[in-house]
Amino acid sequence: MEVESGISEDAVLGGKLRIRQPLRGHRVGHDAILLAAATAARPGEKAVELGSGVGAAGLALAVRIPGLHVSLIEIDGQLCALASANAALNRLNDRTMVVNADVENRDLLTAAGLSPGGVDRVLMNPPFRDARHQNVSPDPRRRLAHVGSPELLSQWVATAAWLLKPDGVLTLIFRADGLDDVLATLEPRFGGITVLPVEPRAGAPAIRVLVRARKAPGGGRKIYPAFTLNDADGQPTAAAEAILREGKTLTIAQA
Repeated sequence: MEVESGISEDAVLGGKLRIRQPLRGHRVGHDAILLAAATAARPGEKAVELGSGVGAAGLALAVRIPGLHVSLIEIDGQLCALASANAALNRLNDRTMVVNADVENRDLLTAAGLSPGGVDRVLMNPPFRDARHQNVSPDPRRRLAHVGSPELLSQWVATAAWLLKPDGVLTLIFRADGLDDVLATLEPRFGGITVLPVEPRAGAPAIRVLVRARKAPGGGRKIYPAFTLNDADGQPTAAAEAILREGKTLTIAQA
């Protein structure tokens, strides 16, 4: 539903969450909801979403966890305004803070009250397309959301480690063929790494990986059986419906 010029209002999680977002550029999809569903949290904790866009993943997590305080960090000022509007629209503004800042600008994060080692959970969907090897969108806002330099993943993980308390948890979603890069980037700072591949249909190559890691040494790795979005007829699986429409959590969230 278009609510004003260039802005739509869309139902997410079977109507449990309403999101206003630009009609052009990056649009909220499965990735944000899967990311929230892979993130465990408890009432009273502090969570930060890096590169939050209009806030879909962080707000989806806040809907599921009463009393959770969520900070949404986004470099695009227009998307920050929409994220603030979305927090108010869903009556989550009393426990949501929106910060217009580059993920790497720790001075701005500190000024906003995000002290190092003060956060329980970080979730992120970093731009993971590489302009050197993949076609990228001509739309500048969509390109900003999707395309990152080879160093960007390392920089975002470093900020997550800076924000998290000892034993705090980072959850991220990334393209499946970049899993080796993710693991290599995480392991100097994180342990207890668990991975959930996401496949578009049974037997197809995974298109995404959800990765959960703890800010603590050791703990090894665990890879879960793939989560399947659609059946052979292209219809959502019962498991996907439970996550994407009913707001259930993924098994990896409890790892």
